Amino acid sequence: MIGYDALRTRAAWLDLSARGKIKLTGEDRARLLHAMTTNHIQQLTPGSGCYAFFLNDKGRVIADANVLCRPDHFLLDVEPETREPLYQHLDRFIIADDVTLEDATDSIATIAVEGPQATEVLQRAGAPIPEADYSTVDWNDAVIARVNATGDGGFFIFVPIAEKPGLIARLEAAGAEAADAEAARVVRIEHGKPRYGEDISERFLAQEANQPHALHFSKGCYLGQEIVERVRSRGQIHRVLKPLVLEITEPPAPGTKFENGTEITSAAYSPALGKVVALAYVRV
Repeated sequence: MIGYDALRTRAAWLDLSARGKIKLTGEDRARLLHAMTTNHIQQLTPGSGCYAFFLNDKGRVIADANVLCRPDHFLLDVEPETREPLYQHLDRFIIADDVTLEDATDSIATIAVEGPQATEVLQRAGAPIPEADYSTVDWNDAVIARVNATGDGGFFIFVPIAEKPGLIARLEAAGAEAADAEAARVVRIEHGKPRYGEDISERFLAQEANQPHALHFSKGCYLGQEIVERVRSRGQIHRVLKPLVLEITEPPAPGTKFENGTEITSAAYSPALGKVVALAYVRV
């Protein structure tokens, strides 16, 4: 496990280039995304963004995304597993709309800088700092977004793939240390940040995922909205995703169920706590 201490106490960089990057251009791009997601897309302005779910017609979560509003397009930053399914899902709903999809994953690298000193590292590297959550700023040929993978604050830097080595060198010169996926996963679970594909999936309703910042309840109609509204008005959920600290040292496997109905989705041993941290669906 490389970079665990740096992610917790200093700043580390992560290569997240496998994350999907879907661009939407065209006059109807905001209208289409507004009708396909759980958050209010049409109120976004260039430089702003939000977190949102994509649902099926049964109100279950088929993907999540950081939705970044750029001057001439939207950029969807998504998990690697949902890159292709989400692209196909969106493509099916483009009928007479002026919307063009582009999968830019292979041409754009994603480098995260995360940890308590992430802002200081970017400042030493000469980068501007996006202030609001999900906001973006330009940095030469790169775009910096205030989003993170570990739940402890940080930034994603989107840069042309050829410029990735130079960016990493610049970040390391500014004090960022390398961290691997295992360290990032432990810190993510310590901070209770869910990941689609582990903690959220098509098994679950939007409200069960317990991410209220993904939902907007007065935006109007969208795919799956009827179920979301029914759950909201009737309070009909019996489980919600919550972080747990377990007084054990061996992480239980995903899918482990306890007698009280709690079901583990992800778990890891936390060296800082000397205990297991987990995310689980807990009965309510």
